[in-house]
Amino acid sequence: MPARFDTRLDTRFDAATCDALRTALVRVGYTTAGVRALLGPEAHAALGRGEPEPAFRATAGGGELGVLVRLLLLGGIEPDAEVRGVLDPDGAAAAGLLVRDDSTGAHGWRAALDLRPYGDEDTDWWVLSDLDERRQERDHVTGVGAASLTLAAATVRTPAGSLLDLGTGCGVQALHATTHTRAVTATDVAPRALALAAATFALNGLDVELLDGPWLAPVAERRFDRIVSNPPFVVGPARVDYVYRDSGEDGDAALARLVRALPRYLEPGGVAQLLGSWLHVRGEDWPDRVRSWLPEGVDAWIVQREIADPALHVGTWLRDAGLDLRSPQARTRAGAWLDWVAARSVEAVGFGLITLRRTDGPPQVVFEDLPDALADPLGPEVVGWLDRVDWLRAHATDSALLGARLELADSALLERFAVPGPEGWQDEGAAVVRRDGPRWRHEVDSPAAALLAGCQGVLALGELLELLAIAQDRPVDALAAATLPAVRELVRHGLLVPA
Repeated sequence: MPARFDTRLDTRFDAATCDALRTALVRVGYTTAGVRALLGPEAHAALGRGEPEPAFRATAGGGELGVLVRLLLLGGIEPDAEVRGVLDPDGAAAAGLLVRDDSTGAHGWRAALDLRPYGDEDTDWWVLSDLDERRQERDHVTGVGAASLTLAAATVRTPAGSLLDLGTGCGVQALHATTHTRAVTATDVAPRALALAAATFALNGLDVELLDGPWLAPVAERRFDRIVSNPPFVVGPARVDYVYRDSGEDGDAALARLVRALPRYLEPGGVAQLLGSWLHVRGEDWPDRVRSWLPEGVDAWIVQREIADPALHVGTWLRDAGLDLRSPQARTRAGAWLDWVAARSVEAVGFGLITLRRTDGPPQVVFEDLPDALADPLGPEVVGWLDRVDWLRAHATDSALLGARLELADSALLERFAVPGPEGWQDEGAAVVRRDGPRWRHEVDSPAAALLAGCQGVLALGELLELLAIAQDRPVDALAAATLPAVRELVRHGLLVPA
């Protein structure tokens, strides 16, 4: 079905144009797998680093697919005859995808928009966004970038009835949502973003409700099973240089307001996930700052993935805008930004993922730092975390936990480590580690290691502690009091699982 969108937004990608373009893209194999196979691993990796020349060379002799890769992905100018052999350039030009370019002395075409293949392990799509040459425009619409990929990899993918993609941009999160959600709604405040998202959905033949307006205003009085958002999270002065990244509010105030409001738009048990940045202010712990934003009645898992000092934060986002940091314009912006930082005693800027779930039970709020690169997507871990929080809530009393049968996860590993000493290696300690997901790691002493070895799903935890108390010649009550908090953490991190 075609995308539904505000008819005032002229995407120019009508049904006939989309059908013809889609047919051409499929026919020549303009997909993630097709492009990767044409370029090869080295040129593909170089293109990911912003080095196009190896990719241009790899497309030589690439036939029709090579023409499309040079035209749509690499920003090349292709001769009229070559383009006409692949697709209808006049129709694509009428849609706004291509423009005439005779600068090489021959009739040619170049891309006016970025159209690239994108997908996951099961689905292929195409995403329309602005070219990098528009990056310094206020309404620039970014494509599939690092933030989009981070959120997509962290999103819960279990089936749902309804999902809101708040601030959809070019529509990446909504694309993923269509694979597991019956009804997808996407909003944005930028008409250009909505137009490109509408074109993306139409090109992919997807039915997505698109609504125009700021923040949650377009969906007032509505509730959703899921909400995902890659909002404008760059913290800085209250101004909007670029719509895709600047909230127009001071510092992290917009994120705070959004976190407070989101649970009201969730169905009972509904989950919201969003990226965000928060200030590390001198004399204040960052978890206390973010905790103050949380309303009642929500489980919250806040995972800090990065911490940047102010200079790095400012420089990163000025580069992201395509500015030469040595230029007078960039230096003026950097100076004003750093003055703002100093006036607010900002020591660093944190970045990470916020997961909220509307609950009627006692809220569980957890803050964690997870700075290392992840080998596995975080989404399955979020699903597991929510399930484990439910289990721990059901076993909140010590008696309930002591009566439970637990076993070590299949991915659990006991590591022993030693340090050099005067007589060789000396045992220093041990840690139980998960070999999948975020690779959680907990140091354990010998009694704890023995207890974990006994967690095989046969005896209740209380029975294991009684046996360990006898072996250690310790009162069982004291041992339980010392052990149960650690057991809860091991369950929450998926190292111990209910039998």
